[in-house]
Amino acid sequence: MLNLKNKWVLLTGASRGIGRQVATALAQKGCRLILHSRSLRHTETLALELQRLGTDVHPIEAELSDQKQVLLLAKEAQRISGGIDILYNNAAVMIPYHEDFYALSKDEFDLNFQVNTIAPITLCNSAIPGMIQRRFGRIVNVTSGIRNQPQLMPYAASKAALDKYVFDMASSLKGTGVIMNLLDPGWLRTDLGGPHAPNPVESVLPGALVPVLLEEDTCGNIFRAQDYRR
Repeated sequence: MLNLKNKWVLLTGASRGIGRQVATALAQKGCRLILHSRSLRHTETLALELQRLGTDVHPIEAELSDQKQVLLLAKEAQRISGGIDILYNNAAVMIPYHEDFYALSKDEFDLNFQVNTIAPITLCNSAIPGMIQRRFGRIVNVTSGIRNQPQLMPYAASKAALDKYVFDMASSLKGTGVIMNLLDPGWLRTDLGGPHAPNPVESVLPGALVPVLLEEDTCGNIFRAQDYRR
């Protein structure tokens, strides 16, 4: 199994849900964590819990709907770490369910694409050159299994665009030591998934770590967390 001790992780959307689960699991693997959230107070409790376990933790805030803040986040994460080893793009937004999906607005599409597509791609493009230079990197972009729901089209389309980025980038990363894949966490009971989802958030593990722990050059795939549920 891949040794992650002292590897630097940038994890977006770390304060709750999937992010909190992944942060705790990576801390247990010995990683050094940069925990992103929209406000430092959102990760305050988690950071204290992990620091008590001896984890090197650096909370950082940024509003991913603001591209200037995304660029500053990338720059600050590089400054703190000296080079990100693991990028886990977990943060996302989803618009409310629209019965009249023909009335979906440009602003709703803009918000979803900025947070769910442009922000993670920006962070990938910032981290990958250094990863290639160091001959090591693991990138996980969280996607969605949503299908046939035009009522949620801005969210679904933004995730599909992120998928396309990963698929098309995969060939350029072959043999570099950098592995980028997608994770479909399944429908979970989180703030985004809602209270009626069939799966508890804890079921995202251990599957959520599978694309981080890969030793072979397996790039451009979708891993489904529920396939690894214990």
